[in-house]
Amino acid sequence: MKRSEFLYLSGLGAGALMLPNLALFGNPIDPMEALNVVDVKIKKELADVALNAARAKGASYADIRIGRYLNQFVATRENRVQGVANTESYGVGVRVIANGCWGFASTNNVTKEDIAKAAEKAVAVAKANSKIQGAPVQLAPQKGYGEVSWKSPIEKNAFEVPVKEKVDLLLATNALAMQGGASFVNSVIFAVNEQKYFASTDGSYIDQDVHRIFPNFTVTKIDRSSGKFDTIKSLSTPMGMGYEYLEPKESSKVKGIVTRYKDRYDILEDIKSATVNVDQKMKAKSVEPGKYDMVLDPSHLWLTIHESVGHPTELDRVLGYEANYAGTSFLSLDRLNSKKFNFGNKLVNVVADKTEKTSLGAVGYDDEGVACKKWDIVKDGILVNFQATRDQAHMIGLKESQGCSYAQSWADVQFQRMPNVSLQPGKEKLSVDDMIKNVEKGIYIIGDGSFSIDQQRYNFQFGGQMFYEIKEGKIVGMLKDVAYQSNTQEFWNAVGAVCDESDYRLGGAFNDGKGQPSQSNAVSHGSSTTRFNGVNVINTARKI
Repeated sequence: MKRSEFLYLSGLGAGALMLPNLALFGNPIDPMEALNVVDVKIKKELADVALNAARAKGASYADIRIGRYLNQFVATRENRVQGVANTESYGVGVRVIANGCWGFASTNNVTKEDIAKAAEKAVAVAKANSKIQGAPVQLAPQKGYGEVSWKSPIEKNAFEVPVKEKVDLLLATNALAMQGGASFVNSVIFAVNEQKYFASTDGSYIDQDVHRIFPNFTVTKIDRSSGKFDTIKSLSTPMGMGYEYLEPKESSKVKGIVTRYKDRYDILEDIKSATVNVDQKMKAKSVEPGKYDMVLDPSHLWLTIHESVGHPTELDRVLGYEANYAGTSFLSLDRLNSKKFNFGNKLVNVVADKTEKTSLGAVGYDDEGVACKKWDIVKDGILVNFQATRDQAHMIGLKESQGCSYAQSWADVQFQRMPNVSLQPGKEKLSVDDMIKNVEKGIYIIGDGSFSIDQQRYNFQFGGQMFYEIKEGKIVGMLKDVAYQSNTQEFWNAVGAVCDESDYRLGGAFNDGKGQPSQSNAVSHGSSTTRFNGVNVINTARKI
């Protein structure tokens, strides 16, 4: 795309509400600049400057992260462009251990002189902290990998696709919604590229190129006669993929009511379905409170997994070291591998996996230079592990880190962040249609919605996007005002069936928050459609 066209499109939507606060993502750049890369030889030279400077000042360990973070936003509403933005954040973060204590410093002046100063400052911070530190930091051993690299296995770099092509796709998407009677529609494509270089005194020099993409829309319809309105969001999910995610393959339907996407996403087909579904949602009957068997689609279940399994198994929450963003955890170390505590029933198998292809959390190495892997968190309903970093591993008897360290940028210190946490598919062949046939009184939920959960990740309430009533094995219509309530242990012990691997799909979020100062990371959660028996459902429109 020509620069003049880019500036024209950008000017159409200056200050548009759909664009995020760009100050959080870096400085504006020409989109063509996003295709430039920094020579890995230069990055290694800069890394050695930091490591040598830190050791010279007394650090027993040091690592450096050289990060270039690129973001592109293309946002539209109805028949107009709201905004186009390309941003870049580029800088260096140096972390050290000196006198048994952590120290950290960063700079956006990527020169040898300024990097050396940052390393020296990090050591000074560590030595100052050591005066009030208790027990010294214990790092799990980590071998150096030498010079290695990893790249997201994308087919088409989203940053190479002309902005005009993305704008045309989004405007065509909006046009279909308006033709279908939508009152309002907005749509966005958000692309991310993290170019990260890690080096440490352990002997690792790791170059990584990470790509993510998130297309989405929201359709709103208003009944002018009654003043009532409703909305439906897209069924897309953010993915660790390139622009190929928006080049659809064949999709599938359950009972002809909802289109489901696995490896590719058809935004045009999805918005046509959404425009019909939002009509049905407005006319749907209000749910009768009571006990129902809940059939939860992966587009919904990912969020329940995230809140009730992912966060409470973070080791820092379990130990009480972390309480930001909804508290600590109802779990404790004595429940690990305990036959007296059933996290769920025997159908519940949950794994953490930083290597799962197309997932948001997939990288070759974490931000401590640890090679990523897959491990069990819940096995046959028993809690068997947590999520840990190098300085946490010894606390639960691990001899090595699980590779759970991440920082949202070069300017932030890395800490324990959630890997992809997923419910494993059932072992017996079972489709969604087969599952619904076995439900006498139930609700089938598609899409995520509002939720709340207590300060120990135990008692919760979840809504959704679309709710379908099931009677005697058949879907009989749409419901509204639905939310289910449970607690984590009760809920995961209520699993009645899990569809097989053919139904397994990923959901996820670009913006999982944690820490103070807060950081955000991207994470996926996979599952197949799952039935939960006898779950309490409330009517959210009725006053208590």
